[in-house]
Parts: sequence; C-alpha cells; structure tokens
Amino acid sequence: KGFVLNEDDFHVEMKKQKERSRSASKSSTDDWTDLINNTEEGFVGYDTLEADVKITRYRKVSSKKEGDQYQLVFNHTPFYPEGGGQVGDKGYLEDIHGDVLYILNTKKENNVIIHFTKNLPKNVREPFTAVVDQKQRQRTSANHSATHLLHQALREVLGTHVAQKGSAVHSKHLRFDFSHFSKLTVDELRDVENFVNARIEGKLPLIEKRAILKEEAIADGAMSLFGEKYGDTVRSIRFGQSVELCGGTHVTNTSDIWHFKIKSEGAVAAGIRRIEAITMDATKEYYLENNSVFHELKELLNNPKEPVKALLAIQHENNTLKKQLDQLLKAKTKNLKSELRNELQEINGVQFLAKKVDLDANAIKTLAFELGNEFKNLFLLFGAENNGKAILTCYVSKEIVADKNLDAGAIVRELGTYIQGGGGGQAFFATAGGKKPAGIDEALEKAITYIH
Repeated sequence: KGFVLNEDDFHVEMKKQKERSRSASKSSTDDWTDLINNTEEGFVGYDTLEADVKITRYRKVSSKKEGDQYQLVFNHTPFYPEGGGQVGDKGYLEDIHGDVLYILNTKKENNVIIHFTKNLPKNVREPFTAVVDQKQRQRTSANHSATHLLHQALREVLGTHVAQKGSAVHSKHLRFDFSHFSKLTVDELRDVENFVNARIEGKLPLIEKRAILKEEAIADGAMSLFGEKYGDTVRSIRFGQSVELCGGTHVTNTSDIWHFKIKSEGAVAAGIRRIEAITMDATKEYYLENNSVFHELKELLNNPKEPVKALLAIQHENNTLKKQLDQLLKAKTKNLKSELRNELQEINGVQFLAKKVDLDANAIKTLAFELGNEFKNLFLLFGAENNGKAILTCYVSKEIVADKNLDAGAIVRELGTYIQGGGGGQAFFATAGGKKPAGIDEALEKAITYIH
C-alpha cells in the first residue's frame, strides 16, 4: 500500500543492467597459433602427475572478468580437465631453465584439453615438464571416490529408487544431488555416514577397467548415469560392490579418503535432495573446530560433567524466566494503561497523548491498540529507549485519519529526524527507530502540532 510502480523507469534501469551484464561477459578469443601439427593430444593423468610435454598450439583470450589469459594445448598432459562434476587440475609448467608458469585451470573443448595460464612461456617451442598440484589432486580424488560410495550408501539405506541427479567435486568439499521424496532423518544420515566410513575402513582397492565395451561394463554391474553420454568404450571404477562408469580421478584405496562427514542435507527441487560433505584433512579441520567450540561452551557452563544436561537445564530456566517476564510486563502495561487513561487531553475533538514510556516495542504496540479499542478520535505518540536506541510509536484512530488528513507513517518519518533515524508504517499505526535517544523529548513536544 502507498507504492506506485513506475514502469517506464523500471524498464530503463532494467535495460542498463542488461547492458552492464553483457559488457561484463564480453570476451575476445584469438585464433590458434599452431606449433606442432599432426600430434595426438592425449591424457596420461590417471597414471602420473608429471610428464614431459611440448606445446602444440596456443591462443590468447581476453575478458573483462579475467583479463588476458592464454590457453595452451600439449602433445599429452597429466592435467585432468573439468568434467563429470569434477574440477580441473591446477599446477605448473617448468621449462629447461627452471622458470615456472602456473596452470590456473584445465578444461576440455571439442575433445581437446586446454590449460589456462596468465602468461606465455618465454620460448613456446622448448620442452617443458608439466606438474599437477599433488595435494589438490589427492583431495579432489578422495572426494570423487567418496561420491561413488555415497551413491551406493544412499541406495542401500533409502532404496534403489535413489539416482544421481548431479554432483560437484572440489578439493575442499563435495556435493551430491539425488532423487528422493523426503528429508533424511537423523538416523538415515547416520546410517549413510556409517556405511561410507565402513567402506573407507575396509581399505577397498580401486579396480579400474579402461577402454572396455559399455555392454561389458554394465554386465559387470556398473551403473550408468541417466542423461550422460558414453562412447562405445568406457572406463569403470569399482570399490567393493560400488561399480560406476566414470572418467574422473580416484584414490587407489578407500583408506586414502581417511574419513567421510556429511555437513548438510536439504532440498534443491521437488523430489531432489542435496548432500554436502567433506573428506580427508577437511574432516580433521571440521572436528577440531567443533571440538574448540564444544570446550568454549563447557567453560561458559562452568565445565559440568554432563554439558548437554546442563545446557538443557539453562534452556528450561530461561523459558521459565521469559514466561515470568511476560507476565510482569503484561501487569506493568495494564497498570500503565490505567494511568494513561487519566492523562489523555481532549484537543480540537481529539483525545491526545504524547509520552515517554519504559516499555519495549511490542508492549508499546499492544498498549496503543488496547487504548485505541477504548477511545475514538485518539492520537498517541509514545517514545522509548531500548538498548541505547530511540523508538517512536504513533497511533491515529481511523476516524481522524480521514477527517484531519493525518498519516502516522508520515508523522514518524518527520519526527524521526529528531532521533536521527526514520521509519514508517500504515496511516493509523507506524514506528520509527533512531540512534539519538536524547531527541525523544523534542519529538514528543512537536506531536501536538499535528492536531492544532
């Protein structure tokens, strides 16, 4: 209420925003510069994190967001390109002189693996050593293997209706989307976690099969993802009874995952749930942080032997005190209402009162509406100080909103300047807050000018 849509200005501003968005996403890509022709560009990163390489071609790309970057293609590479939900590898390129060029990201375009760098090497025709960031690869591989075990666990605990609907595998965490009809219970989440950790503790070795026929892999029990495109030959990844078609990187043994911890579970769409989880040293950091918080809480509770019981006792006591406080506040408001009835002044046919009260915002609102039910032609302005902040509350009977063209919202906006604040509301009730309690008295003094 009280707002009018300015469609012309809206469309002007929307057009400006679209232009800003287009400008930010604009990019330019140079043509490829070929250095070596007729070279097969392959991936060797399943077996090694380091390889001697040559640059076969490169090009420059520029964008407003990333600035200038270069895309390099090698004759073969140990760098895994982003795909299958897994992030691309990072690392560096070292020339024969020991100079290093950092690989910022790795992606795949038209079946070609592209390495992103900020600069070009001094001599692009020299041989190089390509080295993958080992720590990032280990963590990412652990999280990818954990998604396979998680998929198996969900189907075991919830049922075979569970199907993977998406995933994101990073070095610090993993995300797994799956089909299911309800929120997972605490017991179900615990069972899923325990299932995965049992496979980790079981030290299951990776059994990998490369370049096998898809039919052979499916016959071996491998799960294929709905909507995923596969070639005639595929790669299968097995850990115990978990078998999936997958092109990503994995640990050689489930014990390398260390531990699996679910951090959150929630809905992302109708019938689609999402689990976010961590593995390896991220779980260690998680437990250390939680342990630190636990000990801080224990200290605040004076180190009880049973901290949970102590906290529940404090919550119970707090709820009891809140109820008692509410009862006292209601009694105080009732007594104050009796006093205020006698302080009302009739001015120009209006029952008027401007007063500072010692109540919180909710109690003031209750008081104003209770008085409003008893009196017609009522104008109230209450001022209060809560936690060092100023509050103004204005109530105007509906009978005089129209007769005297009064608007509580406009009134508190004007008077709010005295308390260095502002506010608003409806024509018959509005509030303002400010940071200057010393201005409350002056605002109350000005209230009478609205009914003269």
